Amino acid sequence: MVGPERPVIALFGSSFVQYSFSNGGWGAILADVYARKADIVMRGYQGWNTRRALEVIDEVFPKDALVQPSLVIVYFGGNDSIEEHPSGLGPHVPLEEYVENMRKIANHIKSLSKKTRLIMLSCPPVNEETLQNNKRGALTNVTRTNEVGKRYSDALIMMCKEMKIEAVDFFHTIQKRDDWETTCITRDGIHLTEEGSKLLVGEILKVIKNAKWEPSLYWKSLPTEFGENSDYYVVTPDGASTINPSDWTYHRKIRWD
Repeated sequence: MVGPERPVIALFGSSFVQYSFSNGGWGAILADVYARKADIVMRGYQGWNTRRALEVIDEVFPKDALVQPSLVIVYFGGNDSIEEHPSGLGPHVPLEEYVENMRKIANHIKSLSKKTRLIMLSCPPVNEETLQNNKRGALTNVTRTNEVGKRYSDALIMMCKEMKIEAVDFFHTIQKRDDWETTCITRDGIHLTEEGSKLLVGEILKVIKNAKWEPSLYWKSLPTEFGENSDYYVVTPDGASTINPSDWTYHRKIRWD
């Protein structure tokens, strides 16, 4: 643990989370947005479904941890919604069980502390044509359709409404772009491109900004660590003072609200 202590935002899920720090992914973007304000911690596990997550959730989020996350962003559903394999093996989880598993995950995270908040992400659609053409190697036995994915996404959003949990309906949001299949989804037909990640970050920040949480976890509402003025910064042109760069964001391509 390095200090000073900041709010911790944990990302928990399958490859959708594990890949989120790669190639301009949404986790990396959030880490930049929250630089000097909160620590973004990634707990992503490629190939996992909700059954596997529940097996170890007490280890990932122990209730007796000295520091509990201020926010957990959870994504599971893509692997659960894969068509069942005749062998009985594989990641498929029936819809009703998937919802119940997500409910258990939500209840565990909510029990960590009074300050711990939660956002759940529904699975985005896939590029079915690309996925079909890529069915070799690890993807040989992967059959995932948007018809089924929509059912899992809609069921999760309904559960979140029932439990009064903040959620991002990413299945429908991403499809507001006419070119989402080629612009927002990678060449494997499943995961997010940098453009898709930007879209997701915008939705996550919107939820955080509008949530009635006390204290607010919106990035502009959080203090900047060591943001005070210093004589050791670059001197102003008139030589009378220094320029405080603590809150500069000019390096970002997007001026996040």
